[in-house]
Amino acid sequence: MQLLRRFGLLPTAAVIGLLAPGPAVALTADGPPPARPVIGGARLAASGVQVAPRAGAPALPADLTGKSWVVADADSGEVLASFNAHAQLPPASTLKMLFADTVLPKLDRSTVHRVAPAELTGMGPGSSLVGIKEDLEYRVEDLWRGVFLSSGNDAVRVLAHMNGGIERTVAEMQDRARTLQAGDTRVVTPDGYDEDGQLSSAYDLTLFARAGLRNPDFRAYCATRSAQFPGAVDKATGQRGSFGIANTDRLLGHYPGLIGVKNGYTTNAGATFTGAAERGGRTLLVTVMHTATNPKVYDETAALLDWGFAAAGKVAPVGTLAEDLAPPADPPAAAAGRSAAAPQAAPAVLTVGDGGAVGWATALLGAGAAGLALLRARTVRRRR
Repeated sequence: MQLLRRFGLLPTAAVIGLLAPGPAVALTADGPPPARPVIGGARLAASGVQVAPRAGAPALPADLTGKSWVVADADSGEVLASFNAHAQLPPASTLKMLFADTVLPKLDRSTVHRVAPAELTGMGPGSSLVGIKEDLEYRVEDLWRGVFLSSGNDAVRVLAHMNGGIERTVAEMQDRARTLQAGDTRVVTPDGYDEDGQLSSAYDLTLFARAGLRNPDFRAYCATRSAQFPGAVDKATGQRGSFGIANTDRLLGHYPGLIGVKNGYTTNAGATFTGAAERGGRTLLVTVMHTATNPKVYDETAALLDWGFAAAGKVAPVGTLAEDLAPPADPPAAAAGRSAAAPQAAPAVLTVGDGGAVGWATALLGAGAAGLALLRARTVRRRR
């Protein structure tokens, strides 16, 4: 370590941090580490309405009752206006967008699954259901229609069990939120049902919708207005029937250009909705959380969409939507050819956050190894 410090490869504080026993500590000379910057920009952390109008900008809609909302451009990521964007609130079924972001790419939509009785247990009282029956077979694509159209907690639970179980799915959802830089989100259940500590924000829900709309299957499911869902088997004929389900998104088919995405309502969360609409080659995302009444969440979303399309180019952005940090998925051929005995090395993590001190220590150890290699090279040259 003295040699590394002598050649300027490690600062004294870093050497002390590496040699110190016990848990990792912040590698600073004195005092706590600096506060992390607000994801999306400092203005999004401020309370109240955030908007930066230019000449000719329309006024924001009056009498908005949502406790939190965001208007953003889905393509550029610019946040056009916001209100308490990072306020942590119960998300209700809008959290199903994160569930879909996490699980949908992993399951083949043509797979047929026979539902075990245990997969339909543990749902909260009053859960929204699509009507899945135990000991019957369902295609994955039908289960996803049950999630997006009927907001079926039963469909979520079956898919979560197919993904390895509830606990594993919740952990993967939290990991997915992290790669989306959705730092306000705490996942307790995969379906968004009210639980202590289950929280998200208008900003994070907007990130989930933006990521989901990049997946063609996600986009197709959330845009589906109605479908036939597999029903029970007729005891007399032995034939399996079906029944119609309709999307509970009240703006779908009524607001011009609406793509989706997801609504939610519980007693604790109130009404929450994220909607996306396209007009004139521009796609806008609006999330509204906790309006005074359930119908108002749709009225206020529509009003903010109208404002966003009229204000585009006439307001300066007040923040940005964070980009997805997840690495691109391997092509199927590359993934299949990878040897199980030779796993890929994980990249060094240099961000400061949960486990940030450990990430920095790992990076410094890597720097130390590089320094030792350099010293060896210099020694060899001298000997020669």
